[in-house]
Amino acid sequence: MNVTITGATGFIGSQLTRALLNRNHAVHVLGRRGSDQLPGSVRFSEWDPQSEPPPESLADCDALIHLAGEPVAQRWTTEVKERIRSSRVDSTRHLVNALSTQSRRPSVFVCGSAIGYYGSRGDEILSEGSTPGNDFLAQVVRDWEQAAGLAESLGIRVVRMRAGVVLGKNGGALQKMLPPFRLGLGGRIGSGKQWMSWIHLDDLVGLILYAIDKTAIRGAVNGAAPDPVTNAEFTGTLAAVLHRPAIFPVPAIGLRIVFGEMAEVILSSQRVIPKAAVDAGYAFQYPGLRAALNAILDSLSAVQ
Repeated sequence: MNVTITGATGFIGSQLTRALLNRNHAVHVLGRRGSDQLPGSVRFSEWDPQSEPPPESLADCDALIHLAGEPVAQRWTTEVKERIRSSRVDSTRHLVNALSTQSRRPSVFVCGSAIGYYGSRGDEILSEGSTPGNDFLAQVVRDWEQAAGLAESLGIRVVRMRAGVVLGKNGGALQKMLPPFRLGLGGRIGSGKQWMSWIHLDDLVGLILYAIDKTAIRGAVNGAAPDPVTNAEFTGTLAAVLHRPAIFPVPAIGLRIVFGEMAEVILSSQRVIPKAAVDAGYAFQYPGLRAALNAILDSLSAVQ
């Protein structure tokens, strides 16, 4: 299979690219610039997400995976918010426009998305059929998914992968959390009552590959483990796995001072279940948090 992917050098994309190559797929990467992080066997085409990609990058494409986007975890200025939106919504529109000019189109388009779609919902259990939120990030994700959905009119199966908090080594949320927790300086964030819907990186990559293969999967798919936990449970489990206390809470007001509006994303509560994935038969490698954290920490120890 010929797979074209954006965001291939990111935390998720780099592992997905390796997994695709291990499956003997041919990989064509779209990006702003080449990178020595890319395996030598991949093809590369330069792409500015503010324009359509070069036609040859999609000419023989069987599956298109779009993961590129401006990082959300930064202080939001007006300029940053515009980059967050444009890097997702506009780039997706440009990809779909480019697909419309191809005589041979991919059979599936997997577009990255996020559980930010739901907004902050307290203890409400959220599945793919739940309504969207109305904050900034929820509006961005909704428009992002709508842009991806335009590919359906071209006869392409579209999967919108709503990722939760992705846990893995060498990146993501855990990379930022581990240093203070290892020093015994970790603790819950805010009240700790907010729900965290997480997923092991291996499962998110596995779910993307599963979505490519299973033609019955289409539409929204929650990329989250079947066992969401509260922030207090998450931080308590992480501390226990590290054999450290978790007695230094991070006050909500401190987050708001440091991150401004973006702090609400950290404090938001999303109790998400992966109904579409489970219904489609996907078997999670790490359905429980403790096993997921142990596996990640074991892999980090193995390379040290």
